[in-house]
Amino acid sequence: MSDPSSLSFLNRLWFAYVVFFRVLFNGEYAAELHSPKALGAPPPEKAKALPEPEPEEKAPARAEPSPVAIPPAAPSTDAALQLLALLQREGRFVDFLEEDVASFADADIGAAARVVHAGCRKAIREHVTLEPVRTEEEGTRVTLPDPLDAASIKLTGNVAGKGPFTGTLRHRGWRAAKITMPTAVAGHDARVLAQAEVEL
Repeated sequence: MSDPSSLSFLNRLWFAYVVFFRVLFNGEYAAELHSPKALGAPPPEKAKALPEPEPEEKAPARAEPSPVAIPPAAPSTDAALQLLALLQREGRFVDFLEEDVASFADADIGAAARVVHAGCRKAIREHVTLEPVRTEEEGTRVTLPDPLDAASIKLTGNVAGKGPFTGTLRHRGWRAAKITMPTAVAGHDARVLAQAEVEL
């Protein structure tokens, strides 16, 4: 076959026509012309003189599905159980709550409540430092700035419009300023609030 550069215009036109339809309907031939190195073979001589065919217009990429939100892990209950165990140890708090007091006289309930109150108060004060949210005396008039600290203050009564709000302090609220819980020993089961006692 003669050198492609010596082909006449009509021959080149016919050759382009043939190659065009062969590329259009023959995917392997099109791939060979487009990327001959991918097949491990040199491109045909005829393809050298031809301009590289334009790549087919690709369909728009599909949007990747958004990742599924992983729910946060459940918070540990060990600290809450540890505090409950302290209230039980010092004030028999769980025993008091589990007791059916409906049949007891008010005087008996009052006497038991004093014991529970003293023990639970001791446990709380040993491990939690409490401070009031508001320092004013209950019953005084207070003005709350805007924006309101909704995490620390709850409005009650006829609440309407925007601040500042003026009202009567009904409860000062409490905030845990410091917490010092004892360190649990290895192998301790926090779910056991009080051990069963067996007298021999």
